[in-house]
Amino acid sequence: MPPEVKKKGILMPSNQTALIIGAGPAGLTAARQLLKHTAIHPIILEETDKIGGISRTEEHHGNRMDIGGHRFFSKSREVNALWESLLPPGDPAQAERVMLLRPRVSRIFYLRKFFDYPISLSLQTFKNMGLSRTMKAGFGYLGSMLHKREENTLEDFYINRFGKPLYEMFFEDYTEKLWGVPVRDIAPDWGAQRVKGLSLTKAVAEVLRKAFRPGYKTRETSLIEQFHYPKRGPGQLWEALADEIRALGGEIRLGSKVTGVALEGNRATGVRINDQESLPGDYVISAMPVKDLVAAMGEAPPAPVRDIAAALPYRDFITVGLLLDKLKLGQIPDTWIYIQERDVRIGRLQVFNNWSPYMAADPAKLWIGLEYFCGEGDAMWNMPPEEFIQFAIDELVKIDIIEAKDVLDATHIRVKKAYPAYFGAYKDFDIVRNYLDGIENLYCVGRNGQHRYNNMDHSMLTAIAAVEAMRNGAGDKSPIWDVNTEEEYHEEK
Repeated sequence: MPPEVKKKGILMPSNQTALIIGAGPAGLTAARQLLKHTAIHPIILEETDKIGGISRTEEHHGNRMDIGGHRFFSKSREVNALWESLLPPGDPAQAERVMLLRPRVSRIFYLRKFFDYPISLSLQTFKNMGLSRTMKAGFGYLGSMLHKREENTLEDFYINRFGKPLYEMFFEDYTEKLWGVPVRDIAPDWGAQRVKGLSLTKAVAEVLRKAFRPGYKTRETSLIEQFHYPKRGPGQLWEALADEIRALGGEIRLGSKVTGVALEGNRATGVRINDQESLPGDYVISAMPVKDLVAAMGEAPPAPVRDIAAALPYRDFITVGLLLDKLKLGQIPDTWIYIQERDVRIGRLQVFNNWSPYMAADPAKLWIGLEYFCGEGDAMWNMPPEEFIQFAIDELVKIDIIEAKDVLDATHIRVKKAYPAYFGAYKDFDIVRNYLDGIENLYCVGRNGQHRYNNMDHSMLTAIAAVEAMRNGAGDKSPIWDVNTEEEYHEEK
């Protein structure tokens, strides 16, 4: 038996190693927790040459891109404390590693007009919709209040909260762009995670509370009005965390793709890297896609587990960055805009200058990101970058957001497995989860590690829960999976 080291009242064996697959929020947080609270040595194995996973910051000619858009907001004190320890609030003119406090402005672009997101009961909303649509939406909402559907699909989930006309106007097309399948084919789980506390009833309640309770602050994640954001984009925070991990003695190996996971009985004994190097470990913490994790185990998992995992669906992602002289719309305050228009493929538009004025190399220029959802290997994914950039420019011209002559520079980035999807083989995911949970020293964390559409803070909390289970020798891994499912997490500050 190896010697034991006492940390915070808990005895942990020393000279042990945890192999952590993935250098995103979950993997980095797991390594930090191990270094702070155990004697277990973490080795992070990252397939790419970048820190941060999908939360990284890309750069093009000095202009920084936030892949997917990441607001730093959490109801977890532990997560907030960790963020603040790495990038404290400060004066960005005087310090490099600081958090900014930013206003949240996100709107829906529909009928070539802007609508508040979440949907508000403002005069402008009714004016934009017109009398006919407003009446139809109102009666539809009343109908949804009187008759609730059984929530078997995401479509049921939305209609129960907004009524069918509002659902068709403001949710249906964007959601189908995002997932690539009809909304009626998607499990309601995604809505439960992303907009659990959001409904028109609660939007009305928010309006009334603000009117009659001065100083009232919203309780719903989807309705927050401010958030923190790193001066140089989200990757700046994860790079700071990586620096801390190295300083504490942890290892981070970039360019190290895990291609095999060795099993003996109900334990993982190590991994294979780049089909070349075998690395033993006492624990494995996996943030890699479940599909790839099971495939890396070869023939060890039962055939049903292998088949379900192989068929798990994902949505991939393309961002086009455009440097502009100006928008045709003029200056706008939005961090991102949901594009609900049916005649274009773009799903969302980011204005990076509004996330942080330090995202653009030249603050006098406008730096934006056009987000497209696709499948690896489909027509959009395979389109040559220059051709895709022109396609994206043409779409923004078509919906009167830019003029082509104002484009100064452009770049194109593809991201694999950005969004675990909630349809198809997902209905049988519990079979895969139960098998993985039965491997006693394997812990699945993060968005792809759990095939769950987690936010950054949720991914971090799964890692914290995993290390806690390791410290306590707990065989029950349900607390790791319970992150982002508890009612009180969504409803209470």
